[in-house]
Amino acid sequence: MSHKITLLLLVCFGGMAAVVPAEGKIVRIDLNGAIDPITSEFVIKSIEKAESQTADILLIRVSTPGGFAISMEEIITKMLGSKVPIVVYVTPSGAKAASAGFFILLAADVAAMAPGTNTGAAHPLMAIGGFPVEGGEAGKTLTQKITSNAMAYLRSIAGKRNRNVTEAEKGVLDSKSFTDTEALEKNLIDLVARDETELLNRLNGFKVRMFSGEERSLKTQGQPIEDYVMTARQKFLSTISQPNLALLLGVAGLILLYFEFTHPGFVAPGVIGGICLLMSILGFSFLPINYVGVLLILLAIGLFVAEVKVQGFGVLGFGGIVAMVIGALILIDTPDPAVQISISTALAVVLPFALIFILLLIALLKSLKQKVTTGDAGMIGLIGLSVNEIHKSGRVKVRGEYWSAQSSSLIAEGRPVRVVGIENLTLMVEEVRE
Repeated sequence: MSHKITLLLLVCFGGMAAVVPAEGKIVRIDLNGAIDPITSEFVIKSIEKAESQTADILLIRVSTPGGFAISMEEIITKMLGSKVPIVVYVTPSGAKAASAGFFILLAADVAAMAPGTNTGAAHPLMAIGGFPVEGGEAGKTLTQKITSNAMAYLRSIAGKRNRNVTEAEKGVLDSKSFTDTEALEKNLIDLVARDETELLNRLNGFKVRMFSGEERSLKTQGQPIEDYVMTARQKFLSTISQPNLALLLGVAGLILLYFEFTHPGFVAPGVIGGICLLMSILGFSFLPINYVGVLLILLAIGLFVAEVKVQGFGVLGFGGIVAMVIGALILIDTPDPAVQISISTALAVVLPFALIFILLLIALLKSLKQKVTTGDAGMIGLIGLSVNEIHKSGRVKVRGEYWSAQSSSLIAEGRPVRVVGIENLTLMVEEVRE
Protein backbone atom coordinates (compact mmCIF):
# COMPACT_ATOMS: atom_id res chain seq x y z
CA MET A 1 0.00 0.00 0.00
CA SER A 2 2.82 2.43 0.96
CA HIS A 3 4.53 1.78 -2.40
CA LYS A 4 1.35 2.78 -4.24
CA ILE A 5 1.05 6.01 -2.24
CA THR A 6 4.69 6.88 -2.95
CA LEU A 7 4.22 6.24 -6.67
CA LEU A 8 1.08 8.39 -6.71
CA LEU A 9 2.90 11.28 -5.00
CA LEU A 10 5.77 11.09 -7.50
CA VAL A 11 3.35 11.21 -10.43
CA CYS A 12 1.51 14.19 -8.95
CA PHE A 13 4.62 16.22 -8.14
CA GLY A 14 6.20 15.24 -11.47
CA GLY A 15 3.11 16.49 -13.31
CA MET A 16 3.21 19.76 -11.37
CA ALA A 17 6.89 20.23 -12.25
CA ALA A 18 6.12 19.59 -15.90
CA VAL A 19 3.62 22.46 -16.09
CA VAL A 20 5.90 25.00 -14.42
CA PRO A 21 6.97 27.32 -17.24
CA ALA A 22 10.63 27.54 -17.96
CA GLU A 23 12.27 30.87 -17.24
CA GLY A 24 12.32 32.89 -20.46
CA LYS A 25 15.12 35.01 -21.87
CA ILE A 26 16.04 37.21 -24.79
CA VAL A 27 18.60 35.84 -27.21
CA ARG A 28 20.66 38.34 -29.22
CA ILE A 29 22.85 37.91 -32.31
CA ASP A 30 24.61 40.29 -34.71
CA LEU A 31 24.24 40.02 -38.46
CA ASN A 32 27.00 42.30 -39.71
CA GLY A 33 28.65 42.44 -43.11
CA ALA A 34 27.76 40.56 -46.27
CA ILE A 35 25.25 37.72 -46.07
CA ASP A 36 27.03 34.54 -47.13
CA PRO A 37 26.82 30.78 -46.42
CA ILE A 38 28.67 31.11 -43.09
CA THR A 39 26.36 33.91 -41.97
CA SER A 40 23.39 31.80 -43.00
CA GLU A 41 24.66 28.83 -41.00
CA PHE A 42 25.20 31.04 -37.94
CA VAL A 43 21.68 32.53 -38.05
CA ILE A 44 20.02 29.16 -38.65
CA LYS A 45 21.93 27.50 -35.80
CA SER A 46 21.05 30.43 -33.53
CA ILE A 47 17.34 30.06 -34.28
CA GLU A 48 17.51 26.32 -33.58
CA LYS A 49 19.37 26.92 -30.30
CA ALA A 50 16.88 29.61 -29.23
CA GLU A 51 14.02 27.19 -29.92
CA SER A 52 15.67 24.42 -27.91
CA GLN A 53 16.16 26.82 -24.98
CA THR A 54 12.56 28.10 -25.29
CA ALA A 55 13.69 31.71 -25.55
CA ASP A 56 10.99 34.39 -25.57
CA ILE A 57 12.59 36.52 -28.29
CA LEU A 58 15.45 36.26 -30.77
CA LEU A 59 16.82 39.75 -31.44
CA ILE A 60 18.87 40.08 -34.63
CA ARG A 61 20.85 43.31 -34.90
CA VAL A 62 21.46 43.95 -38.60
CA SER A 63 23.93 46.03 -40.56
CA THR A 64 24.47 44.61 -44.04
CA PRO A 65 25.03 45.85 -47.61
CA GLY A 66 23.45 42.67 -49.00
CA GLY A 67 24.77 39.30 -50.04
CA PHE A 68 23.97 36.02 -51.74
CA ALA A 69 20.33 35.40 -52.62
CA ILE A 70 20.59 31.69 -51.74
CA SER A 71 21.92 32.45 -48.25
CA MET A 72 19.21 35.08 -47.76
CA GLU A 73 16.48 32.61 -48.73
CA GLU A 74 17.87 30.00 -46.31
CA ILE A 75 17.76 32.52 -43.46
CA ILE A 76 14.22 33.69 -44.31
CA THR A 77 12.92 30.11 -44.61
CA LYS A 78 14.22 29.38 -41.11
CA MET A 79 12.82 32.66 -39.75
CA LEU A 80 9.34 31.99 -41.11
CA GLY A 81 9.27 28.55 -39.52
CA SER A 82 10.69 29.70 -36.19
CA LYS A 83 8.82 28.88 -32.99
CA VAL A 84 10.51 31.86 -31.31
CA PRO A 85 9.38 35.40 -32.25
CA ILE A 86 12.15 37.12 -34.20
CA VAL A 87 12.87 40.84 -33.95
CA VAL A 88 15.14 42.35 -36.61
CA TYR A 89 16.64 45.68 -35.58
CA VAL A 90 18.71 47.76 -38.01
CA THR A 91 21.33 49.40 -35.83
CA PRO A 92 23.45 51.42 -35.03
CA SER A 93 22.73 54.81 -36.57
CA GLY A 94 24.33 54.94 -40.02
CA ALA A 95 23.79 51.23 -40.61
CA LYS A 96 21.67 49.83 -43.42
CA ALA A 97 19.75 46.71 -44.35
CA ALA A 98 20.16 46.86 -48.12
CA SER A 99 19.41 44.32 -50.83
CA ALA A 100 19.16 40.92 -49.10
CA GLY A 101 18.96 42.70 -45.74
CA PHE A 102 15.73 44.40 -46.88
CA PHE A 103 14.09 41.01 -47.41
CA ILE A 104 15.25 39.75 -44.02
CA LEU A 105 13.94 42.89 -42.30
CA LEU A 106 10.48 42.51 -43.84
CA ALA A 107 10.38 38.79 -42.98
CA ALA A 108 10.75 39.43 -39.22
CA ASP A 109 7.91 39.11 -36.74
CA VAL A 110 8.90 42.61 -35.59
CA ALA A 111 10.85 44.93 -37.88
CA ALA A 112 12.56 47.89 -36.22
CA MET A 113 15.12 50.52 -37.17
CA ALA A 114 17.29 52.97 -35.30
CA PRO A 115 17.24 56.66 -36.28
CA GLY A 116 19.67 57.44 -39.09
CA THR A 117 19.47 54.00 -40.69
CA ASN A 118 18.09 53.02 -44.08
CA THR A 119 16.82 49.98 -45.95
CA GLY A 120 15.76 48.95 -49.47
CA ALA A 121 17.83 49.06 -52.70
CA ALA A 122 16.94 45.45 -53.41
CA HIS A 123 16.77 45.43 -57.22
CA PRO A 124 18.32 42.22 -58.63
CA LEU A 125 21.40 43.03 -60.68
CA MET A 126 22.60 41.65 -63.98
CA ALA A 127 26.28 42.42 -64.11
CA ILE A 128 29.79 41.22 -64.75
CA GLY A 129 32.33 42.37 -62.25
CA GLY A 130 30.00 45.03 -60.95
CA PHE A 131 29.48 46.59 -64.39
CA PRO A 132 25.86 46.55 -65.65
CA VAL A 133 25.24 44.51 -68.75
CA GLU A 134 22.33 45.19 -71.09
CA GLY A 135 22.49 41.82 -72.84
CA GLY A 136 20.04 42.71 -75.66
CA GLU A 137 16.52 41.32 -75.70
CA ALA A 138 17.60 38.03 -74.12
CA GLY A 139 19.31 39.90 -71.30
CA LYS A 140 16.27 42.11 -70.71
CA THR A 141 13.99 39.07 -70.64
CA LEU A 142 16.20 37.32 -68.11
CA THR A 143 16.40 40.46 -65.97
CA GLN A 144 12.60 40.76 -66.04
CA LYS A 145 12.23 37.15 -64.95
CA ILE A 146 14.66 37.60 -62.05
CA THR A 147 12.98 40.85 -60.98
CA SER A 148 9.51 39.30 -61.23
CA ASN A 149 10.62 36.35 -59.11
CA ALA A 150 12.13 38.64 -56.48
CA MET A 151 8.96 40.76 -56.35
CA ALA A 152 6.74 37.71 -55.97
CA TYR A 153 8.95 36.43 -53.15
CA LEU A 154 8.81 39.81 -51.43
CA ARG A 155 5.00 40.10 -51.84
CA SER A 156 4.50 36.72 -50.21
CA ILE A 157 6.56 37.81 -47.20
CA ALA A 158 5.32 41.39 -46.86
CA GLY A 159 1.67 40.39 -47.39
CA LYS A 160 1.80 37.73 -44.70
CA ARG A 161 3.40 40.23 -42.29
CA ASN A 162 0.73 42.86 -43.11
CA ARG A 163 3.31 45.28 -44.46
CA ASN A 164 2.85 47.72 -47.33
CA VAL A 165 3.33 45.49 -50.37
CA THR A 166 3.20 48.36 -52.88
CA GLU A 167 6.03 50.28 -51.19
CA ALA A 168 8.00 47.10 -50.60
CA GLU A 169 7.89 46.38 -54.34
CA LYS A 170 9.46 49.77 -55.03
CA GLY A 171 12.52 48.60 -53.13
CA VAL A 172 12.90 45.87 -55.75
CA LEU A 173 11.47 47.40 -58.92
CA ASP A 174 12.90 50.92 -58.51
CA SER A 175 15.78 50.02 -56.16
CA LYS A 176 14.36 52.59 -53.77
CA SER A 177 15.90 53.17 -50.36
CA PHE A 178 13.87 54.14 -47.30
CA THR A 179 15.00 56.07 -44.24
CA ASP A 180 13.80 54.87 -40.86
CA THR A 181 11.08 57.57 -40.83
CA GLU A 182 9.93 56.72 -44.38
CA ALA A 183 9.88 53.00 -43.65
CA LEU A 184 7.70 53.58 -40.57
CA GLU A 185 5.32 55.98 -42.35
CA LYS A 186 4.88 53.57 -45.26
CA ASN A 187 4.23 50.62 -42.94
CA LEU A 188 7.34 48.68 -43.93
CA ILE A 189 8.50 48.37 -40.32
CA ASP A 190 6.75 48.26 -36.96
CA LEU A 191 8.66 50.85 -34.98
CA VAL A 192 11.69 53.15 -34.73
CA ALA A 193 13.65 52.91 -31.48
CA ARG A 194 16.47 55.22 -30.43
CA ASP A 195 18.47 52.38 -28.87
CA GLU A 196 18.10 48.82 -27.73
CA THR A 197 16.84 49.77 -24.29
CA GLU A 198 13.97 51.75 -25.80
CA LEU A 199 13.30 48.91 -28.25
CA LEU A 200 12.93 46.31 -25.50
CA ASN A 201 10.77 48.60 -23.37
CA ARG A 202 8.38 49.19 -26.26
CA LEU A 203 8.29 45.49 -27.11
CA ASN A 204 7.05 44.53 -23.64
CA GLY A 205 3.45 43.39 -24.18
CA PHE A 206 3.76 43.93 -27.95
CA LYS A 207 1.44 41.53 -29.76
CA VAL A 208 2.74 39.72 -32.82
CA ARG A 209 1.22 37.24 -35.21
CA MET A 210 3.68 34.49 -36.10
CA PHE A 211 3.94 33.35 -39.69
CA SER A 212 2.06 30.19 -38.62
CA GLY A 213 -0.90 32.36 -37.53
CA GLU A 214 -0.27 31.96 -33.80
CA GLU A 215 -0.57 35.17 -31.75
CA ARG A 216 2.03 35.97 -29.10
CA SER A 217 2.43 38.72 -26.54
CA LEU A 218 6.10 39.54 -26.11
CA LYS A 219 7.62 39.77 -22.66
CA THR A 220 10.83 41.76 -22.33
CA GLN A 221 10.59 43.40 -18.93
CA GLY A 222 13.27 42.03 -16.60
CA GLN A 223 14.24 39.28 -19.04
CA PRO A 224 17.91 38.26 -19.09
CA ILE A 225 19.76 38.71 -22.38
CA GLU A 226 22.08 36.05 -23.75
CA ASP A 227 24.37 36.73 -26.69
CA TYR A 228 25.04 34.02 -29.23
CA VAL A 229 28.33 34.46 -31.06
CA MET A 230 29.99 32.62 -33.88
CA THR A 231 32.10 29.62 -32.99
CA ALA A 232 35.86 29.77 -33.65
CA ARG A 233 35.28 27.62 -36.74
CA GLN A 234 32.58 29.95 -38.09
CA LYS A 235 34.72 33.03 -37.45
CA PHE A 236 37.66 31.45 -39.28
CA LEU A 237 35.55 30.34 -42.25
CA SER A 238 33.77 33.69 -42.37
CA THR A 239 37.13 35.44 -42.61
CA ILE A 240 38.73 33.33 -45.34
CA SER A 241 35.50 33.13 -47.37
CA GLN A 242 35.62 36.87 -48.00
CA PRO A 243 36.14 36.96 -51.80
CA ASN A 244 38.90 39.59 -51.76
CA LEU A 245 40.89 37.79 -49.07
CA ALA A 246 40.39 34.37 -50.69
CA LEU A 247 41.79 35.75 -53.96
CA LEU A 248 44.76 37.30 -52.17
CA LEU A 249 45.54 34.03 -50.37
CA GLY A 250 45.31 32.08 -53.64
CA VAL A 251 47.66 34.38 -55.54
CA ALA A 252 50.16 34.52 -52.66
CA GLY A 253 50.08 30.72 -52.42
CA LEU A 254 50.76 30.29 -56.15
CA ILE A 255 53.72 32.69 -56.08
CA LEU A 256 55.28 31.05 -53.01
CA LEU A 257 54.83 27.52 -54.40
CA TYR A 258 56.28 28.56 -57.75
CA PHE A 259 59.29 30.06 -55.97
CA GLU A 260 59.80 26.83 -54.01
CA PHE A 261 59.59 24.68 -57.15
CA THR A 262 62.11 26.85 -58.99
CA HIS A 263 64.39 27.28 -55.97
CA PRO A 264 64.13 23.97 -54.08
CA GLY A 265 65.52 23.77 -50.60
CA PHE A 266 64.08 26.94 -49.04
CA VAL A 267 61.16 24.87 -47.59
CA ALA A 268 59.40 27.81 -45.87
CA PRO A 269 57.93 29.32 -49.09
CA GLY A 270 56.58 25.90 -50.05
CA VAL A 271 54.97 25.29 -46.65
CA ILE A 272 53.47 28.77 -46.37
CA GLY A 273 52.38 28.75 -50.02
CA GLY A 274 50.67 25.39 -49.63
CA ILE A 275 48.78 26.59 -46.54
CA CYS A 276 47.72 29.83 -48.28
CA LEU A 277 46.52 27.98 -51.37
CA LEU A 278 44.53 25.43 -49.36
CA MET A 279 42.90 28.18 -47.28
CA SER A 280 42.00 30.00 -50.50
CA ILE A 281 40.41 26.86 -51.94
CA LEU A 282 38.53 26.31 -48.66
CA GLY A 283 37.27 29.90 -48.71
CA PHE A 284 36.11 29.68 -52.33
CA SER A 285 34.40 26.35 -51.63
CA PHE A 286 31.74 28.24 -49.64
CA LEU A 287 31.14 30.69 -52.50
CA PRO A 288 29.35 30.23 -55.83
CA ILE A 289 32.15 30.02 -58.39
CA ASN A 290 31.88 31.09 -62.02
CA TYR A 291 33.97 28.55 -63.93
CA VAL A 292 34.46 30.96 -66.84
CA GLY A 293 36.37 33.11 -64.35
CA VAL A 294 38.52 30.11 -63.40
CA LEU A 295 39.28 29.39 -67.08
CA LEU A 296 40.22 33.03 -67.68
CA ILE A 297 42.69 32.93 -64.78
CA LEU A 298 44.25 29.71 -66.13
CA LEU A 299 44.43 31.31 -69.59
CA ALA A 300 46.19 34.31 -68.05
CA ILE A 301 48.87 32.08 -66.51
CA GLY A 302 49.35 30.39 -69.90
CA LEU A 303 49.76 33.80 -71.58
CA PHE A 304 52.37 34.83 -69.01
CA VAL A 305 54.37 31.68 -69.79
CA ALA A 306 53.98 32.26 -73.53
CA GLU A 307 55.16 35.87 -73.17
CA VAL A 308 58.49 34.69 -71.79
CA LYS A 309 58.84 31.67 -74.09
CA VAL A 310 58.10 33.28 -77.45
CA GLN A 311 58.91 36.92 -76.53
CA GLY A 312 55.55 38.44 -77.43
CA PHE A 313 56.86 41.99 -76.93
CA GLY A 314 54.37 42.55 -74.12
CA VAL A 315 51.24 41.69 -76.11
CA LEU A 316 50.80 38.25 -74.53
CA GLY A 317 51.66 39.59 -71.08
CA PHE A 318 49.13 42.42 -71.41
CA GLY A 319 46.53 39.92 -72.61
CA GLY A 320 47.29 37.77 -69.57
CA ILE A 321 46.76 40.74 -67.24
CA VAL A 322 43.41 41.59 -68.89
CA ALA A 323 42.28 37.95 -68.75
CA MET A 324 43.23 37.62 -65.09
CA VAL A 325 41.53 40.88 -64.07
CA ILE A 326 38.29 39.93 -65.84
CA GLY A 327 38.51 36.38 -64.44
CA ALA A 328 38.93 37.73 -60.91
CA LEU A 329 36.00 40.13 -61.31
CA ILE A 330 33.56 37.44 -62.45
CA LEU A 331 35.04 34.63 -60.34
CA ILE A 332 32.26 34.92 -57.74
CA ASP A 333 29.00 34.01 -59.46
CA THR A 334 26.77 36.78 -58.13
CA PRO A 335 25.83 40.23 -59.43
CA ASP A 336 25.75 41.81 -55.96
CA PRO A 337 28.82 44.09 -55.58
CA ALA A 338 28.70 43.54 -51.80
CA VAL A 339 30.07 40.02 -52.22
CA GLN A 340 32.12 40.39 -55.39
CA ILE A 341 35.84 40.88 -55.82
CA SER A 342 36.28 44.62 -56.27
CA ILE A 343 38.13 45.97 -59.30
CA SER A 344 40.63 47.77 -57.06
CA THR A 345 41.49 44.50 -55.31
CA ALA A 346 41.73 42.66 -58.63
CA LEU A 347 44.18 45.21 -60.05
CA ALA A 348 46.17 45.42 -56.82
CA VAL A 349 46.59 41.63 -56.79
CA VAL A 350 46.92 40.83 -60.50
CA LEU A 351 49.52 43.42 -61.53
CA PRO A 352 52.13 42.46 -58.87
CA PHE A 353 51.36 38.77 -59.50
CA ALA A 354 51.97 39.16 -63.23
CA LEU A 355 55.23 41.03 -62.63
CA ILE A 356 56.55 38.58 -60.02
CA PHE A 357 55.48 35.53 -62.04
CA ILE A 358 57.18 36.76 -65.21
CA LEU A 359 60.39 37.72 -63.36
CA LEU A 360 60.58 34.31 -61.67
CA LEU A 361 59.92 32.58 -64.98
CA ILE A 362 62.68 34.56 -66.71
CA ALA A 363 65.08 33.68 -63.89
CA LEU A 364 64.14 30.00 -64.23
CA LEU A 365 64.72 29.92 -67.99
CA LYS A 366 68.07 31.70 -67.61
CA SER A 367 69.17 29.19 -64.99
CA LEU A 368 68.27 26.31 -67.33
CA LYS A 369 70.49 27.79 -70.05
CA GLN A 370 73.48 28.29 -67.77
CA LYS A 371 76.46 26.01 -68.12
CA VAL A 372 76.82 23.27 -65.52
CA THR A 373 79.75 24.05 -63.22
CA THR A 374 79.77 21.06 -60.87
CA GLY A 375 80.33 17.30 -61.19
CA ASP A 376 81.70 15.50 -64.23
CA ALA A 377 79.65 17.59 -66.62
CA GLY A 378 81.20 20.73 -65.10
CA MET A 379 84.63 19.66 -66.42
CA ILE A 380 83.59 19.86 -70.05
CA GLY A 381 85.06 22.90 -71.79
CA LEU A 382 87.69 23.68 -69.13
CA ILE A 383 91.17 24.72 -70.31
CA GLY A 384 94.26 23.00 -68.87
CA LEU A 385 97.91 22.31 -69.63
CA SER A 386 99.58 19.09 -70.80
CA VAL A 387 102.12 17.91 -68.19
CA ASN A 388 103.91 15.63 -70.63
CA GLU A 389 103.62 14.59 -74.20
CA ILE A 390 100.24 13.04 -74.82
CA HIS A 391 100.13 10.34 -77.44
CA LYS A 392 96.89 8.53 -76.88
CA SER A 393 97.54 8.85 -73.13
CA GLY A 394 99.31 11.21 -70.76
CA ARG A 395 98.69 13.67 -67.94
CA VAL A 396 97.22 17.14 -67.82
CA LYS A 397 96.74 19.82 -65.21
CA VAL A 398 93.22 21.24 -65.04
CA ARG A 399 91.87 23.57 -62.35
CA GLY A 400 95.03 23.00 -60.27
CA GLU A 401 94.55 19.21 -60.34
CA TYR A 402 96.48 16.49 -62.20
CA TRP A 403 94.41 14.14 -64.34
CA SER A 404 95.05 11.19 -66.58
CA ALA A 405 94.24 12.21 -70.14
CA GLN A 406 93.75 10.76 -73.57
CA SER A 407 93.85 12.39 -76.99
CA SER A 408 93.24 11.16 -80.51
CA SER A 409 96.15 13.29 -81.76
CA LEU A 410 99.66 14.01 -80.54
CA ILE A 411 99.90 16.89 -78.05
CA ALA A 412 103.35 18.21 -77.08
CA GLU A 413 104.32 18.88 -73.47
CA GLY A 414 103.28 22.27 -72.08
CA ARG A 415 100.53 22.88 -74.64
CA PRO A 416 97.08 24.25 -73.65
CA VAL A 417 94.34 21.66 -73.90
CA ARG A 418 90.54 21.71 -73.71
CA VAL A 419 88.50 19.01 -71.94
CA VAL A 420 85.95 17.57 -74.36
CA GLY A 421 84.79 14.61 -72.30
CA ILE A 422 85.40 12.44 -69.26
CA GLU A 423 85.33 8.68 -68.83
CA ASN A 424 86.24 6.75 -65.68
CA LEU A 425 88.20 9.70 -64.25
CA THR A 426 90.19 10.02 -67.49
CA LEU A 427 89.81 13.27 -69.39
CA MET A 428 89.32 13.34 -73.13
CA VAL A 429 91.27 16.39 -74.36
CA GLU A 430 92.18 18.23 -77.52
CA GLU A 431 94.88 20.78 -78.18
CA VAL A 432 93.84 24.43 -78.15
CA ARG A 433 95.27 25.94 -81.30
CA GLU A 434 95.68 29.69 -81.52
